[in-house]
Amino acid sequence: MLEEISASDNTVESTPSRKKILLADLGLLYSSAIWGSTFFLVKNSLDSINPVTMVAYRFLLAAVLMGIVLRLQGKTLFKNFSSGIILGALLALLYVPQTIGLGYTTAANSAFITGLFVVFVPVLSFTLLKEKPRRAQWLAVIISLAGLWLLTGSLQKINLGDLITLFAAFTNALLILLADRFIHNGGDVYQLTFQQFFVAGAGSLAATFIFKQPLAVHSLQVIWVVVFLAVFPSLSAFFIQFKAQELTSPVKVSVIFATEPVFAGIFAWTLGGETFIPLRAFGGLLIFLAMIVSTVRAPAP
Repeated sequence: MLEEISASDNTVESTPSRKKILLADLGLLYSSAIWGSTFFLVKNSLDSINPVTMVAYRFLLAAVLMGIVLRLQGKTLFKNFSSGIILGALLALLYVPQTIGLGYTTAANSAFITGLFVVFVPVLSFTLLKEKPRRAQWLAVIISLAGLWLLTGSLQKINLGDLITLFAAFTNALLILLADRFIHNGGDVYQLTFQQFFVAGAGSLAATFIFKQPLAVHSLQVIWVVVFLAVFPSLSAFFIQFKAQELTSPVKVSVIFATEPVFAGIFAWTLGGETFIPLRAFGGLLIFLAMIVSTVRAPAP
């Protein structure tokens, strides 16, 4: 899948084939699924590692790996670095608050609030970029929001962690929109991916020194969690997201990414030992319905 999505490295097709659109959508689903697997992993690791330190190690390792890929391709690392700085800053402002928020709130609250970016994306797309989403996309947003509410059991006892996570959701929407803009302005996906990891990781590491946070990892298991987070939810998932955004609108990306808590629920029910609740499963079905609705286009006049 990765090779086929990457077939046109630096060009954004105006009329991509159905096969490429399907591959892009499947790639986004993969990213959403792998991110959904991380909620309980991260929450269970915070007793052994500082949240900002975890973000720093995760993205610095991902940057090293993507940097190796770039050098093997003969590409420079810091070309058009201003775009990477912006994306990296947003990535840090997404993951640091989300990780800190998980230490104060429930995984269900975090999943729901993080999923609110599905609302922020079309609103910001219209207000900031003057791009009006289609009616089907607005309907998909409403359906996915209802599904998120049912899936996560709504908000329970709002606290400081929820407010911190809400900021992360807003930042996530900005990240999707600006990545779309940079990619469609000719940005190289490999370079943008490396640069955002480097900036997010270096910025988070700097924050640990500025605020005198501990750098130690107190569990071998958590070291392997960090490696997993670097390779799969970071390196592979974000690269595939950027490649898919060459072919897919930001609103559709956000609706597909709304499936992240669906996968989080599946992992919690299967690997996490949580009780299966039919009403929440129905919420997950609504989110998948929203994903289908988002693809509907009005017939040509």
